[in-house]
Amino acid sequence: METKIDLHIHTNKSDGKLSPKEVIDEAVKNKVSIVAIADHDTIDAYSDEIFNYAKEKNINLIPAVEISTKTKKCGIHVLGYNIDLNNEDFRNDLFKLRNARHDYLHNVAEKISALGYIIDVESLDKIDAVTKAHIASNVVDNPLNEKLLKERFGYIPSRGEYIETIMNEGCPAYVEKKTATPSLAADMIRKAGGKVVLAHPVAYTYEDGLTEDEILNLVNEMKADGIEANYIYVQRSNNNKKIDDTKKWIKFADEHNLITTIGSDFHNDDGISPLIGLVNEELDLTNSYINQVLNNLNSN
Repeated sequence: METKIDLHIHTNKSDGKLSPKEVIDEAVKNKVSIVAIADHDTIDAYSDEIFNYAKEKNINLIPAVEISTKTKKCGIHVLGYNIDLNNEDFRNDLFKLRNARHDYLHNVAEKISALGYIIDVESLDKIDAVTKAHIASNVVDNPLNEKLLKERFGYIPSRGEYIETIMNEGCPAYVEKKTATPSLAADMIRKAGGKVVLAHPVAYTYEDGLTEDEILNLVNEMKADGIEANYIYVQRSNNNKKIDDTKKWIKFADEHNLITTIGSDFHNDDGISPLIGLVNEELDLTNSYINQVLNNLNSN
């Protein structure tokens, strides 16, 4: 029987649409038996209740997190697996990162408001791990912004397009976000007993122009255990073109003695992006390979 796995899923505890239980239900529907919830800068999706629910549904739930970091050149996401969810130092460090997110929210909201858009800061402030995606959705989904959005874009943009046009570096509502470095995030994960994995290197090549040498330097600086090689990148700036560079990154991992992981980076079913378990993609993932991935994440 074919094993299906997904080690990079977001819930509504960060910027995903589904609750942790709904993620488990979706995994069951897609016949995915091994999942990891990797929310941004929070592990709040994990509780005794969700582990029990996953067990009832015969789902192997692996503790994970995705930490947002920054280098001089671009933002970098660092995945942590099999972390000790009860590690107080780790929890405190994540709390500090989330506080920085709320400082960012208030600063960027001022600029967005100055551009004429309506933004509900009060409701956004209630989101523990508030992200750019939350902020952009709050603006583009608000009917009060419809007229202004259509004047400036010609249509209602997606939240991704709004971020790229209004909020990113060089844009009118850009605010520098105080974040951890990749090395600091890696240290946090290791101290909590976890494995360190560089998330979606394919994205940094297409979005930020990083070369393989630059990614190797980043991996070495982090002392990362591995990379998220099995990942389908959706190029939003090119008609949502899907890019499958998995073979390239598996080869990269093999050449540099790195483990590999598998992730959809699922946030919601938008009809374009990979679904939980990457069931709408064509990846050649054998059971023996999946077992190797799991063994690598569980090894000391």
